[in-house]
Amino acid sequence: MQVILLERVEKLGQMGDEVKVKDGFARNYLLPKKKALRANKTNREFFAGEKAQLEARNLEQKKEAEVVGKKLDGKTFILIRQAGDRGQLYGSVSPRDIADAISEGGVSVNRTQVPLDQAIKAIGLFKIGVRLHPEVRVSVTINVARSEDEAERQARGEDVLAERTEAEEAKVAAEELFEEGAGPKAEGGEAAEAE
Repeated sequence: MQVILLERVEKLGQMGDEVKVKDGFARNYLLPKKKALRANKTNREFFAGEKAQLEARNLEQKKEAEVVGKKLDGKTFILIRQAGDRGQLYGSVSPRDIADAISEGGVSVNRTQVPLDQAIKAIGLFKIGVRLHPEVRVSVTINVARSEDEAERQARGEDVLAERTEAEEAKVAAEELFEEGAGPKAEGGEAAEAE
């Protein structure tokens, strides 16, 4: 289907471009969200008449998004989640969770403005791009941790999993040194028999 774009659409084109897209993409996304019009004679004439107003509105929205973007760019947001000893989350962090955390931080963002390529399923620091406008994208850091203290340590650059893994390795190494069943109780029993 041929459509005329009413705003910049990522990986598709700029405002005013006439592009060919799949019918489902046009019917289910571009047309209902008012991002495009079907490319026919009537709509071409309508777009030509409204082009100046659309460009002015787009420029105004872009300026507003840039102002918000300057406040938001580079900020860090903390999400507390339950996780196992190895840092694997019980569940995952979704775009909605990130949008809620940013909104609590004072900037209203909805989940569609937080595109995630893959779900976050471990603790750590993650750089996420937030799309405030089709032409304005800012980067925020999401600090996923098990507690506030752990989040602070992660923010300083400490590896919160290193201590636990070293302790676990020491325990495993100690277990390998002893034979099965040979522990402090077994040694005490042998000492009693020797007397």
